[in-house]
Amino acid sequence: MNIQISPSPIPNSNAVSLTSMLDRDDYLTGLLNQVTATKTEGWLQELRQSAANWVRHSILPTTREEEWRFTDLSSLRKVQFNNVEAGNFASLQFDILPEAANSRLVFVNGVFAPELSAVSDLPSGIVVSNLAGLSAVEQEGVRQYLAQAEGAQEVFTALNTAGITDAAVVWVKKNVVVETPIHLVFISVVGETATISQPRCLVVAESGSQVSLVEEYANRRGAEEGVYLTNAVTEIWVGDNAQVSHTRVEQEGAEAFHIGKTAIAQARDSRYTCHAITLGAKLSRHNLEILQTGEQTQTTLNGLTIIYGKQLSDTHSAIALNYPHGTSEQLHKCIVGDRAHAVFNGKVFVPKPAQLTNASQLNRNLLLSSKARVDTKPQLEITADNVKCAHGATVSQLEDDEIFYLQSRGIDENDARKLLINAFAAEVINKIPVPSLREILLNTVNNLKSLTNE
Repeated sequence: MNIQISPSPIPNSNAVSLTSMLDRDDYLTGLLNQVTATKTEGWLQELRQSAANWVRHSILPTTREEEWRFTDLSSLRKVQFNNVEAGNFASLQFDILPEAANSRLVFVNGVFAPELSAVSDLPSGIVVSNLAGLSAVEQEGVRQYLAQAEGAQEVFTALNTAGITDAAVVWVKKNVVVETPIHLVFISVVGETATISQPRCLVVAESGSQVSLVEEYANRRGAEEGVYLTNAVTEIWVGDNAQVSHTRVEQEGAEAFHIGKTAIAQARDSRYTCHAITLGAKLSRHNLEILQTGEQTQTTLNGLTIIYGKQLSDTHSAIALNYPHGTSEQLHKCIVGDRAHAVFNGKVFVPKPAQLTNASQLNRNLLLSSKARVDTKPQLEITADNVKCAHGATVSQLEDDEIFYLQSRGIDENDARKLLINAFAAEVINKIPVPSLREILLNTVNNLKSLTNE
């Protein structure tokens, strides 16, 4: 597959400045020492060492930085995280999607769990494995793509790279169409002490191929709430005329921290669709970055954030449309209850070479409490002069007259609110191409009683 890095990459405001490199972040150094305690060999160790060197001269972002203005990491700094100890998780329970019953990889606390995984129902021409399970030839192919996407020097991404010991790898060969969805499951098991895990995914879809992915983050079913940090990175390379459908579900524990990075490179005539669902974690951040590396790409981003209590959820997206005839469409919805705080910052870059680009972006927010908060900032940066671009944001509450109308039809107030909330969320959930996952998510939203109470 021929993918080239664009001459106009995504502007990276998360990169470390030269002045900050003079400082030393002792907390970040402590995290680095934890994640680099386990050594690897060969090219992987070289890759890790390069990232570790960068992290040593970095600092964790603060609210003084524009990209993190609304997301305060001071609560993260108060926690001392430790590496996860190995355990026997053969009896661990989690939702198995019927469509992917034999096409899933499971990682527990960032460690591959072969006893929970199943990859027997896959056609020839696709590799689904953990990194350590690949042949030497396959690992050499992975070497060309792992940690090569834009934004690799962002501090949390570099921290993840510095600690890589294994990864989930999905590689689809040229012109192979995979009908079965691939389910990548990352489960956190709460321990006696706060722990850190760093899942890593690499997806390569060669030219003319098609694949559907479900990437899921959750804590153990029925587990007691505990503090842990998930620092996840996913890189997706979409080749010429390839198609990738990607569903990402984050449903971590109530006391968890979740930092996620999804970096996508789209070659000529490729199509990428992302459905990003955020439901869990005390504090979550998802950086979604798409880099167009060829003409006539199609990018569709659908996002849904549902938070309550004192949760904070931050979604930052950036789409760099560097070539002509690109199309991007983004819809991100937030449902915010109680004292929760949602953040959305979406950027679309259209430089002068990207003529005849068609880009739209919409952020819609539903506040369920007078103390709920949302900060939204959709952005278009356009220097091309022959484009069709639009963006917007709305913030609203449940309408009294709509609730009254439903009550007049015999529906009590609580059920009326639930119906309206479900309808708001269903616009995004119903776009997910896996029926069983749609049903699970719709039931999850329906059972979130906190959303229906002031």
